[in-house]
Amino acid sequence: MTKPRIVILLGFLGLAAACGRYERDITLHDLRTNQRQPEEFSILPVKPLEQPENYAALPSPTPGASNRTDPTPLADAVAALGGNPARLSAAGAPVSDGALVNHASRFGRAGDIREVLAAEDLEFRKRRSIFTWAIVPRDEYYRAYRRQALDPYKVLWRYRNGSVRTPAAPPER
Repeated sequence: MTKPRIVILLGFLGLAAACGRYERDITLHDLRTNQRQPEEFSILPVKPLEQPENYAALPSPTPGASNRTDPTPLADAVAALGGNPARLSAAGAPVSDGALVNHASRFGRAGDIREVLAAEDLEFRKRRSIFTWAIVPRDEYYRAYRRQALDPYKVLWRYRNGSVRTPAAPPER
């Protein structure tokens, strides 16, 4: 009679621990590798170090900001092709895209849409990561977002049935 009570008590304790407030992994992607060697793609080449002419003229360190030796492949490609890499870091939309921005925002726009979407997605990931434990680790990302994914071929046929020209459609799988 005491063994079933102990088993039931341990079951309730386990359930209470599982439902307790702890920081769980809500990323939904399992990016861990089971190898003991370092991954060769995670090693990034950096720019060579430079000796400054005047140490007093160096800017103060800013946590979270980029370093001068950090790789900038997009800016390097723009410079190699003869463009101006400084235009990549411009804040906001360029003036040449003013008509596009005005047309896209003709029904109004929220200035804090990125923050709102980030908060909503965080809540969604918290809800979807409650029952994602498994004996064998697996990637839960696509299972969590499958209801929000579009089927491109279903959309393609809907447009074609609506007499919309779709000249460049991908081949069917």
